[in-house]
Amino acid sequence: MSARVPAAEADIIAAATILDRLNVSVDDLLASRRERPPAPTFAEYVPVVYAAMKPTRTRDNHLSYWNKIVKHWPDRRIDEPTATDLAHMINVIRSERSIRSTDRGGHGVARATADALRCLYRHAEQDRIIDAAHNPARQIDRTPQQKSSRRALPDTLLAQMYEVAADGQDPELHSILFRLHLETACRRGGALALQPDDLNPLECLIRLREKGGTERWQPVSPTLMGELCHHRDQRIPTGAMPQKARNGRPISATANRRLLRYRNGHPITVGCYDALWGRIRAEIPTAAALHASTHWLRHTTLKWVERNFGVSIAKAYWWRGIR
Repeated sequence: MSARVPAAEADIIAAATILDRLNVSVDDLLASRRERPPAPTFAEYVPVVYAAMKPTRTRDNHLSYWNKIVKHWPDRRIDEPTATDLAHMINVIRSERSIRSTDRGGHGVARATADALRCLYRHAEQDRIIDAAHNPARQIDRTPQQKSSRRALPDTLLAQMYEVAADGQDPELHSILFRLHLETACRRGGALALQPDDLNPLECLIRLREKGGTERWQPVSPTLMGELCHHRDQRIPTGAMPQKARNGRPISATANRRLLRYRNGHPITVGCYDALWGRIRAEIPTAAALHASTHWLRHTTLKWVERNFGVSIAKAYWWRGIR
């Protein structure tokens, strides 16, 4: 019986056999390796990936964390960091976060940074800059999502918030926004995407377009529908495109189709929400302690629907791609 060939030697023999069969020499392999262009740096590659992605909130969220990574590793090539390096970078960005009253140890920042890294390295794989076996982002543990600390807001606090919303520089707009989110539990993006043709006064329905390209017709009260129709008829787009908003930025054609508008006819932006909730938190200490926002209204409505009509109806309101 012949002696067993050691594993390392067997691998060498097998590799040599395959190379002979393919008529490829070791020198050919080394030359191919040398001709491979160097991997781009983080500062070079982030703009490439950003430009290749669809213009979504996910892309913008990733960019905010990519920029933090670029700040630390502008000239480092993306094939250089190890899984340990990436884990360290996640912890660095976590430690640099802004501490708010709702801080939960930077759990969300760490999760978002890891997701941004996975996306970046997934593109690097697709571009053949690295291969799957040498992708350090694949070895990052996925942080489980924490259970939300939000709870349903009491009626007394909601009444106080609505009173503040309806008593500002633009009470009509802010009160409509507040009621829209409280009645429909829609996300901020759903309200911003509303267009004049999305109103169906006959059946008291509005069409909501939200995350993931989802779309649905949502019932609203006759009172809110009346206010939305009045708002549509009174606040009409001004002038011809292109226009510039108060902050100097151009108003895109998509934004100019929005239903909800300021008094000057310009479409609202996320700045409208910042102003609304900043005023509410400034005047109501409880709202400030909770760091109340539009998502608190959504959570309140979902809880109310679940308690009164059951989980299945609440899921229809929740609408995150029901399966």
